[in-house]
Amino acid sequence: MDAVRVALLREVLAGTEWLGATRRFAGALRSSVVAHGGGLLLVGTPEYEPWHLAAHLVDEAAWSGTPELAPTLVRHHARPSDPAHLAVGPGRITAARRGETLLVVAPEEPAPLLERVHWARRSGVTVLAMGQGGGELAAMAHDVLAVPDEAELDLDTVQHLVSAAAGENAGATRVRRGFRDRLARLVETLTAPPPPAW
Repeated sequence: MDAVRVALLREVLAGTEWLGATRRFAGALRSSVVAHGGGLLLVGTPEYEPWHLAAHLVDEAAWSGTPELAPTLVRHHARPSDPAHLAVGPGRITAARRGETLLVVAPEEPAPLLERVHWARRSGVTVLAMGQGGGELAAMAHDVLAVPDEAELDLDTVQHLVSAAAGENAGATRVRRGFRDRLARLVETLTAPPPPAW
């Protein structure tokens, strides 16, 4: 979902609780990683890996001038032969320490994931969660954005809203780039001529 579609989605959602909830959660995410200078770990479940959220946060980190938002994607089925950015396994959660932030995107709560999250929390890691809400994960997390099955939006759509909001207000010490600036940069990138094929 690109910036224009996110803007249209926000217009449709005007007057609902989703805009405030996603901006609040994105603010908690941004505050946590910026305050500690980065160290964002992003994990899903063995059946649900938040690839799109990882990619969007990398983009938002670049566009907003907030490199701390770029996450390390933790994969349950990572193999040593995978490219470096895809080879980080769940042991990284257990190795996380104070000052790092763990963002868990989980439509369900498998026991092995909960054990690792609990371990990270006890080690001083800030835990943020997006999922059903109300379960053990919500009890362990410092902040939760609940997306129950019966909600108007699905978990994927909410992730787009959170990633876009995370890059919006990069903080007082940074140059603030508004939506129009980011959209102009995106248009400029998309309409630029391709590099010469030498």
